[in-house]
Amino acid sequence: MENPLLAHDGLPDYANIRAGHIEPAIRAAIERHRATLAALLAQDAPTFASLVEPFEEANHTLARTWNPAEHLAAVQDSEPMRAAANTCRALLADYHAEVGQNEALQRACAAIRAREGGGLGAPARQLLDNLLRDFRLAGAALPAADRARFRELMQGLATAQSRFEENVLDATQAWQRHVTDAGLLDGLPADLRERAAAAAPPAGLDGHLLALDQPNYVPVMGHARSEALRREFYEAWTTRASDRGPSAGRFDNGALMEQILALRHETARLLGYASYAELSLATKMAATPAEVLGFLEDLVRRYRPAAERELAELERFAGRPLAAWDLSYFAERLREQRHAVSQEALRPYFPLPRVLAGLAEVARRLYGLTLEPRPGVALWHPDARYYAILDRAGREIAGFYLDPCARQGKRGGAWMGDCINRKRIAGRESLPVAHLVCNFPPPAGGRPSLLTHSDVVTLFHEFGHGLHLMLTRVDFPSIAGIAGVPWDAVELPSQFMEQYAWVDEVLPLISGHVDSGEPLPRAMLERLLASRSFHAGLAAMRQLEFALFDFRLHAEYDPARGGRVAELLGEVRRAVAVIQPPEFNRFAHAFTHVFAGGYAAGYYSYKWAEVLAADAFAAFEDSGVFDAAVALRFLDSILSQGGSRDIMEAFVEFRGRRPEVGPLLRRDGVAA
Repeated sequence: MENPLLAHDGLPDYANIRAGHIEPAIRAAIERHRATLAALLAQDAPTFASLVEPFEEANHTLARTWNPAEHLAAVQDSEPMRAAANTCRALLADYHAEVGQNEALQRACAAIRAREGGGLGAPARQLLDNLLRDFRLAGAALPAADRARFRELMQGLATAQSRFEENVLDATQAWQRHVTDAGLLDGLPADLRERAAAAAPPAGLDGHLLALDQPNYVPVMGHARSEALRREFYEAWTTRASDRGPSAGRFDNGALMEQILALRHETARLLGYASYAELSLATKMAATPAEVLGFLEDLVRRYRPAAERELAELERFAGRPLAAWDLSYFAERLREQRHAVSQEALRPYFPLPRVLAGLAEVARRLYGLTLEPRPGVALWHPDARYYAILDRAGREIAGFYLDPCARQGKRGGAWMGDCINRKRIAGRESLPVAHLVCNFPPPAGGRPSLLTHSDVVTLFHEFGHGLHLMLTRVDFPSIAGIAGVPWDAVELPSQFMEQYAWVDEVLPLISGHVDSGEPLPRAMLERLLASRSFHAGLAAMRQLEFALFDFRLHAEYDPARGGRVAELLGEVRRAVAVIQPPEFNRFAHAFTHVFAGGYAAGYYSYKWAEVLAADAFAAFEDSGVFDAAVALRFLDSILSQGGSRDIMEAFVEFRGRRPEVGPLLRRDGVAA
């Protein structure tokens, strides 16, 4: 039987892909790609059409083989799946380095750019410019010994980063809290208690069993009246994969962090950069480390007074100084008192099916899209589902998988990943397909998954990423969708889409009581909207703390001193944080965005893109949130362009000027 990962004539056959298929498929795909590239380079006088376009096609085929395998490793973790994925990450890292250092390919692309550049369209020129930049960043110009070392570094990073993420997942799943005293659960939402009661018997226990995943952790911290239970959960969460806490040393990422930082720094130095922070900016909007640090420090100055006022008010409300595990609990009580609204009270009004129906209506009003459920598509889990995206004329232009609920063996958090990127080359077309993954509470008690409004914002965020991938009009996969977009702009469409979860006109579309179907009562809706800027200062300072820690970690790395992870985090917290965490907090050990994801020396991108998104949304606020002309301009200038043009030029085309921080500060209730 043919390996399902090598069948590319439709959607992946997720129901039949097994761990044993992954390594043989990737090895075969790499050999096929290597043979194709050799044949292309054997031409006497290659052109854009005879070399670059077939090279794009070959890269697209390789990605179509790997993307489903990588996705399954994240949502269907097992030892065989993990082993296969890790082997293939190392194989692919080495092969991508091999291709990136191919001198014949580099020379051919440079010659084509010089010879044909004037006659090519702007996307084709951008594609070539990116290729030439990426050859440099892959070490193609290095001496032979340094090129070999670069490949070793890429393999080492692929392995270490995978292990980091696995340790976080294992540490999260290793801890559970068995509760026999029902009084400890006072204050917790009914659906959480139902899930915990249902989880105990399969484990051979009575009472309740609470896991450490986000659908349990967040409500425990916000609603458990028992300070002892909150502290237990806080310590278990903030010491994951570290030398402290209930799993101390068992999954410790301490040595891996040092290894990852050292490998990144050596990579940067090999390529002629002073630090990995400098290297990371080679593909971003921000030009220099000084620009990034200045941007972050300016926001710290603007947000700190609000954050300090918010903390002082919260402690007055609580009547005592607050520990880290008290903050969410008393913040929820203050929110309830001030705005008469709580996240848990909102859950019955946001059943997942209703939210999805409303989200589809927002997409229709903005861009004329139809989200059409497609039964019969092969899936990896019964929770997952597939939607086709149709345009105004009813033509299928894209699709996405949705995997909404938390479960064992599934990576935490929420993300959008590409399954298939858009391609139209020499008459051969592939429609873009996204993976949208969340970790919402699973259905319980005969009801669907019930979301907090914060969960709704997360869903809108990931759908914004999905629209960026699915609405692209760029024909070349390496600059279509989110590919080729500067990392500090890639959050623009997602953070823009978040705004719609807060729109007066949208909330009735996405809400309906799970029992009666009644939309969110007007009074509750108004209280929710009024709560939007509640503790915006504290939230911003938390993100700025993470961003400064990440950037300084990579900008100041010194091999003689090592990563200084704890020391540097302490410095940043003393300079920035208005809330000092306890000594045992080991936040960095589970900072997967930076140590395992794509945000190394780039976590600042969330705030950078938030400025862009708030400013972009202000254009809709001025004209109407569903204004057709503004939506078309946003689609034409931003969403459809992928990485085919300079993102600042695209923003200026949409907004008529460069971005300003004012709309973000006004949204957050912070004086300019």
